[in-house]
Amino acid sequence: MKKQDIRILLVDDEPDILEILKYNLTSEGYKVSTAKNGMEGVEKAKKKKPHLIILDVMMPEMDGIEACEKIRKIEGLQDTIITFLTARGEDYSQLAGFDAGADDYITKPVKPKVLMSKVKALLRRLKESEEPQLEIKKVGNIVINREEYKVVNNGKEIILPRKEFELLSLLTSKPDKVFKREVILDKVWGQEVVVGGRTIDVHIRKLREKIGDHHFKTVKGVGYKFVL
Repeated sequence: MKKQDIRILLVDDEPDILEILKYNLTSEGYKVSTAKNGMEGVEKAKKKKPHLIILDVMMPEMDGIEACEKIRKIEGLQDTIITFLTARGEDYSQLAGFDAGADDYITKPVKPKVLMSKVKALLRRLKESEEPQLEIKKVGNIVINREEYKVVNNGKEIILPRKEFELLSLLTSKPDKVFKREVILDKVWGQEVVVGGRTIDVHIRKLREKIGDHHFKTVKGVGYKFVL
């Protein structure tokens, strides 16, 4: 996909930040839209169907966490890449963001070169997701359809955010194999993207709730494996 075809939505309540981010992204050739709060961001997301959303956490009317949750429920936006823009570095905001369905986060203040590097790394995921994936895999009572990004567990369809789906797909590719944490981060999040140390744990917890706790075994100090 060409840069001029990639749609990016910026959501932040600080006009100066919106202006700077929009200028740098537009200069690179991307189609950029902006919104000044979470509520407006949700509406713009519905209309624009962006490929990437850069979403501030602390905003009036509706914060970024709630906006992210609402965006993930909009048809056609389940796979949109969402990254939070936050001045806070606490684990809470990062984990809350991942729980809400975010793919990553960028810490303020962000330098233009760092921003562009991050955006390019995030958009590489978009390119990878466009590659034909026609495989329909059955593991025990679980059916994973990579073409439609669907998971059926014991006959019941389950909707998973992008990262949970990719993590499940990776672990089920070789049941009983222990995947090291660094391998999981590399395969699911990519080498260019730095995420919090507890990111995997949050996503595993979500999968346990949705797929079944007994399917996921923690190997302390090493990683995780999927068991039938």
